Amino acid sequence: MTATDTQTPERALAVVDAAAGKEKETQGLIARLSRWLDRDQLPAPIDVQTLFTARLTDVAANRLAKQWSKRYLEADAKERRSLLAGLAQGSAVLEPREDQGLRLFRRLYAQAESLKLLVELRADMLRWRNQVAGLSVLERELEGLLGSWFDVGMLELRPITWDSPASLLEKLIQYEAVHEIRSWEELKHRVAGHRRCYAFFHPRMSDVPLIFVEVAFATQMAGNVQVLLDPQSPPDDTGKARWAIFYSISNTQPGLRGISFGNFLLKRVIDELVSELPRLKSFATLSPIPGFADWLGKQDGKAMQALLHDKADKQQALDDPESGLKWVDRLKSAAAGQASDAIQRTGLRLAVQYLKIMKNGQPLDPVARFHLGNGARIERVNWAADCSAKGMAQSCGIMTNYLYELDQLDDNLALLAAGKPKVGMNLRWL
Repeated sequence: MTATDTQTPERALAVVDAAAGKEKETQGLIARLSRWLDRDQLPAPIDVQTLFTARLTDVAANRLAKQWSKRYLEADAKERRSLLAGLAQGSAVLEPREDQGLRLFRRLYAQAESLKLLVELRADMLRWRNQVAGLSVLERELEGLLGSWFDVGMLELRPITWDSPASLLEKLIQYEAVHEIRSWEELKHRVAGHRRCYAFFHPRMSDVPLIFVEVAFATQMAGNVQVLLDPQSPPDDTGKARWAIFYSISNTQPGLRGISFGNFLLKRVIDELVSELPRLKSFATLSPIPGFADWLGKQDGKAMQALLHDKADKQQALDDPESGLKWVDRLKSAAAGQASDAIQRTGLRLAVQYLKIMKNGQPLDPVARFHLGNGARIERVNWAADCSAKGMAQSCGIMTNYLYELDQLDDNLALLAAGKPKVGMNLRWL
């Protein structure tokens, strides 16, 4: 018998004792954390580690996770930030880290019995990740987990109509992010029989649309959103329509930012529309340009000289540090009144120049980034197309049409990857 063999019983006993001590310590931590969660005090970071390190089958740790989840969902913003800070501090000392962050989120999901908690957690992490040390690490881990749980193959496409449950229709009003819905009459117009509205749903959040798109029909490409939104406007004739116009696309969950399924939504919707209305030939958006006015307002005289074409305008911009701001005011005033052809041309030319700007390999404008990133092209810019307060503030009333030509999407994406966003032939005069 070797020396190692003679030590085996003693070593085994030591291992058992160590395991028993570890278990006792863990249960003690869980008991203390449970008591703290029942009161107003917040747990110490070392105690929070139990949520990361205990086995997923650990009954006490899971009971604790359920208490933590309940408290988080009921907490105000200040308390939520404190609870997240505790998670971040507990997470920071895990060594080796391995998959313990993912274990925490799986435990919370299992005990909350809902994806709502995880989606809200990430929304808050995105909100405070630059203010709470260590939170960005947890946020990235949660993003990866949610990306797999919200894979497009798991999502269900559903139409939303005036006959849909009132609770769902209320969510359209709540989550509409592009063009505010101010009344039930306006909502009814958007989901009426001559319009279409589609949304993606997840089976574990079946009462919440994750993203939805509103569609109008026309005989030609639409160029004014007020006409589309007006509930008193004549109903679209779907039998004569050749164009489907996507005029509003809204993501509803900030916690799913960066998890892209909007491109799949449009492709699925186009398939549905072609199947239902085979006479449709063209698919375009009528989209805002949310960053245009802000970008233009930051341009000084030297930059504006490079952007402007008219010699008199170039001379006027010379050495004027507020030249861009003055052009923003000028375009807003012109859009609200009677604009000369020269002012309109200049405004549209500036808008196209802005839409073509690339930053870090992507279009600068967020809406352009979405549609060009889906393979669409910039087809047309429209003067005084959205004269609402929001439209004027964002883009001096200018809107753009992105055209989806199904057999050109891949070619357009190749051009975008080369830093050259595709622009329609009818914009070359600009």
